[in-house]
Amino acid sequence: MSANSITSLIRTGTKLWLDSVDPDLIAENLKLGATGATSNPIIISDLVKSGRYDKELARLLQSADSPSDAAWQLNDQVVAEAQRVFEPTWQKTQGDDGYVSFEVDPLLEDPSADMPMADRVKRYVSEGIKWSRGHKNRMIKVPATPAGIAALPELAAQGIPLNVTLIFTQRQYEAARDAVWEGAQRRESLDTFKSVYSIFISRVDVYTQKHVPDLSAAAQGQVGILNAKQLWQSNQAFWAKHSTPLKQEIVFASTGTKNAEDPPWKYVIVLAGSDIQTNPPATNDAVAQSDLTFTRTVDELPPSEVVEEIAAKVDMQKLEETLMREGIQKFADPQKALLALVEEKAKQLV
Repeated sequence: MSANSITSLIRTGTKLWLDSVDPDLIAENLKLGATGATSNPIIISDLVKSGRYDKELARLLQSADSPSDAAWQLNDQVVAEAQRVFEPTWQKTQGDDGYVSFEVDPLLEDPSADMPMADRVKRYVSEGIKWSRGHKNRMIKVPATPAGIAALPELAAQGIPLNVTLIFTQRQYEAARDAVWEGAQRRESLDTFKSVYSIFISRVDVYTQKHVPDLSAAAQGQVGILNAKQLWQSNQAFWAKHSTPLKQEIVFASTGTKNAEDPPWKYVIVLAGSDIQTNPPATNDAVAQSDLTFTRTVDELPPSEVVEEIAAKVDMQKLEETLMREGIQKFADPQKALLALVEEKAKQLV
């Protein structure tokens, strides 16, 4: 595996984060130039299934109040292990890079739980404070749901680095950004203020293929890209007017292709040049094995006729409603599976 293509990508101005906290994959991608990582329940479940953490999990299960408590403690340890790898980057950039994202409890949005909005907001704040305590280069990942957004001002005011995730539309981005900025202005200093906004891309293109089939061949498969670039432009414009010591950035997320006909670097190549790409390991591997030379493309929009067609045919409100409904379920179900897996492991290990 060669790092030449990855080096080419990074030289355009892109920061490369890994969508995994698997220690082996982090070691590999660190060599390629990765400077941060993100975590989620599926990643932790895969590590538990592998058996690599059986000894540690057995120890945690013996002292934890419940299998669920042990699962969260293991999650905390795995993310902290990844943080140690990227801490030199955090130190070198004075807190502008080198983060690992820790996802707060996805079951706060579980549709079957019917938790009152006010209770969810309080839990987001308390969980964010709890899991960020004592961690310099940990970002707390909060979804851009109504409750998640309502919790952002207090979390930002508390000085917690934030990764607002599950963003699909301009409305969500602006609501999340404004909430974070409101809280940040309550801090004594903005010196360590850091926030990122994770824009999901490939899921948008999956949506339009199913729900907007009358898009032209030129426009179909471009909606996620156009949307991400427009949100990037909005983010650039806002923070140019509200300067902060550290960069407040877009994370281009969900960059793994879902269409078998697309090259694995479809989204990587058109979003090069600024901010952060958090790519699945397989996407980074494909880029590293290619002979691609990257140039800055993030500020290049599709042809005007494609932009106009997408604006006319894609109802972004319906898109947001559908993808958020699916996204919340995709948050909750893996967490339930992780907890069930740890309960099963408890029967075997303790």
